[in-house]
Amino acid sequence: MKINYKISTPLRISAFLCESLRNNFLIFLVLILSTVTSTNAQPNKEKQKTLKQSEVLLSEANSEMKKGNFPIAEAEYREAISLNPKAATGKYNLGTAYYNKDMNVTAMNRFKQAAAVADTKANKHKAFHNLGNTYMNEKKYQEAVDSYKNALRNNPTDEETRYNLALAKEMLEDQQKDGGGDDEKEDQEDKKDQENEQENENNKKDGEDGDEEKEDDKGEEKEDKEEGDDKEDKGKPDEPKDKEEENKPPPQPQPGQLSPQQVKNLLEAMNNEEKKVQDKINAKKQKGAKVKSEKDW
Repeated sequence: MKINYKISTPLRISAFLCESLRNNFLIFLVLILSTVTSTNAQPNKEKQKTLKQSEVLLSEANSEMKKGNFPIAEAEYREAISLNPKAATGKYNLGTAYYNKDMNVTAMNRFKQAAAVADTKANKHKAFHNLGNTYMNEKKYQEAVDSYKNALRNNPTDEETRYNLALAKEMLEDQQKDGGGDDEKEDQEDKKDQENEQENENNKKDGEDGDEEKEDDKGEEKEDKEEGDDKEDKGKPDEPKDKEEENKPPPQPQPGQLSPQQVKNLLEAMNNEEKKVQDKINAKKQKGAKVKSEKDW
């Protein structure tokens, strides 16, 4: 008896199903990869567009600054920074623009931001160098020393930074010797000026009182003299007097005369004023030392 084994047909169906499933899986995998790639490509494309727009704004802002259009340049710098906040160029350039406009504190903040995000040693060096300059302008010499040191760590060969560091150290030593900064010294000078002014006013008042006392003394002496003259004239015949002498008014005491002590006080006050002026001139000479100019980006 012949036995038929129906094996081939199920095998052919199974192979067909496997091939079909494999093809479907490959198609599905391709679709997933395409979707993922498309999803990732979209943000990258938008990012590249944003970065390019930021670069265009930076270029336009630099051009406006060269023309002297600070308000327009400032607005474009700000917009460029908002589009690419991780870039140091916009923050550094805006800080330089503020620095040149004597907006020292605002420039300081921008240089801090630039130093924090700078991705190269050269850019970090420039940001820290200019940051040190802003601290010098604010008489914050310890912070200036730290900033110049950070600049030299990123570029040890820069002589301008090395010069500014030496100057900052010298100013810091003078500040510590004086027991405070120039602000405290100026306060002391102002206080001294007020004391001198008060002393001058007191001397002036003393002089006026002295004049009044002198006038009183002269009046008393005149009265005593007249009384003595009357006594001497008693028993003597009256002598004729010239009409001009009769009409001539009696001598008046000279106003404005000062005692030797008052003259001495005034001379001392004048010497104090002259010394104060000389001290200010010397202070200005000391402040005349300039730091090296800011670094260009």
